[in-house]
Amino acid sequence: MKYGSVCSGVEAATVAWHDLGWEPQFFSEFDEFPSAVLKNHYPDVPNYGDMTKYKDWNLNDKSIDLLVGGTPCQSFSISGLRKGLHDDRGNLMLEYLRMADEFKPKWLVWENVVGVLSSNKGRDFGTFLTALGDIGYGFAYRVLDAQYFGVPQRRRRVFVVGCLGDWRSAGKVLFKPESLSGDPAPSRSKGQRVAPTVTTGPPYARTGNDRVETEAYVTYRKVSHGEYTKDQGASTMLARDYKDATDLITKDDKVRRLTPRECERLQGFPDDWTRIQWKGKKPEECPDGHRYKAIGNSMAVPVMRWIGQQINQVNKGNK
Repeated sequence: MKYGSVCSGVEAATVAWHDLGWEPQFFSEFDEFPSAVLKNHYPDVPNYGDMTKYKDWNLNDKSIDLLVGGTPCQSFSISGLRKGLHDDRGNLMLEYLRMADEFKPKWLVWENVVGVLSSNKGRDFGTFLTALGDIGYGFAYRVLDAQYFGVPQRRRRVFVVGCLGDWRSAGKVLFKPESLSGDPAPSRSKGQRVAPTVTTGPPYARTGNDRVETEAYVTYRKVSHGEYTKDQGASTMLARDYKDATDLITKDDKVRRLTPRECERLQGFPDDWTRIQWKGKKPEECPDGHRYKAIGNSMAVPVMRWIGQQINQVNKGNK
C-alpha cells in the first residue's frame, strides 16, 4: 500500500503502518515544529506543506492507494465558536475530498473530533458524506475510543473510511460482518461500563490545545513506566472534553504536570518521538510546549494501526 498523508502532524499513521509494510509517498504539514519532527524521522519523504496547493505539487505521476488525513477540528470543537464550514479550517475537510477526487486512491481514512457530528445540527458532516458519495466513494463511519486499543486514555474520535465504489468494503473495515447484516450487538451486562471521568480536585493546567477533545481516566503506572495494572488506584489523569490535560491528579490531590514523554505514551508513540534538535538546540533542550501541542494534535497510534490492519484484511479477502 502506498499512501499520502495530509495534515500530517507528527505522523501517527506512518508510525502505526510501518510494520504493515505500507509506504508513505508524501506528507502535507505546514506547522514548523511538526514539520521538523517529520524531517527528523522521514528525511526521504517529501513534505509539501499547505494541502490547499496540492495541484502545484510535483508528484512525478506517483499514484497512491490511500489518502489519510485528520483535518483541523477547531471549527467543530465544542470549545470553539463552532463555525463549521464557515471557518477556513473547517473547509479543509472539503479540500481533502477535492484531493481525493484528483488522486482517486482506492481508500480514504479521515479523522475528526466527535463534535463534527453535531456541528451546524449535523449539516456539516452531512455535507462531507454527501460530497464523499458524489465523488464515487462508498463509506462507513464510526466513533472509536483509544482506551479500547491499548492506551490508558479515553479519547473518542470519528473515523470515516471510504472505498472507491464499494461501501461494503468500507463497512468491513470499521464493523464486524454480522453488524452489516443488521444483527444488533448484545447489550452490556449489568455492571459493565467505562471508568468515569474524574470531576473533582484542584484547578488543572492546560496546554491550550483545542484540537484535543478527550475524557481520560488513566493510572500513573502505565504512563510513567510504560506498564499498566488495572485500577491499582495509584493515581488518575483528567482531560476534560474540550482541552488536552497535562496534569496528573494523585490520590491526595497533589498535582504535577505530565512530561512530554508520558504524553507520547498516552498516544502510543515511541518514547521521545518529538524530542528533536530544534533551532540549534540539542534534543534534550527541545521546548516542551511545542512537544505538548504536536502530541495533542495527533491521532492515537493504536487506533490507526487497527484501521490499517482491517484494511489489509479486507484487501486480502477481496483478492
